[in-house]
Amino acid sequence: MEKTRLVDTNPGTDAGAVFRPLSTALGTTGVAINYYERPPGSSIGYCYHRHHEQEEVFVVLSGTATFDTEDGDVAVESGELIRFAPGEWQQGWNRGDTRLEVLALGAPHEQGPTDLRRDCPACGELTPAVPDSTDEELVFDCDVCGVETGRYTL
Repeated sequence: MEKTRLVDTNPGTDAGAVFRPLSTALGTTGVAINYYERPPGSSIGYCYHRHHEQEEVFVVLSGTATFDTEDGDVAVESGELIRFAPGEWQQGWNRGDTRLEVLALGAPHEQGPTDLRRDCPACGELTPAVPDSTDEELVFDCDVCGVETGRYTL
């Protein structure tokens, strides 16, 4: 048995955003567990994406999460949950005016293949994204034209 407190895990802060990888603290092997806090206007994750093998469940603890999906935007309020089956495209956002807190569960723990898409300013649409990371940065480039579509400090 393992037990942890949110305040005892690494917050991984970036511009007011908090990410806590609870799987690490709990030593889970069958399910990925992550806690997110996001200020208004920020996203949960870096890309519109789909996992080939992993299903994801998001529990909104406070605020409203809006998920971009193939069927349009889906708002998930505090106390509500949403599930994405393997193969379903999604990206979560805090489009509200209050702080968002979300608990994310993914099974199996290992994501397996994941398809990523980002808005490419040169192509003018969502295009496949190619990530490249160092110890300090995560950079995404458009797989169609090579233009950088995002850069994040780790």
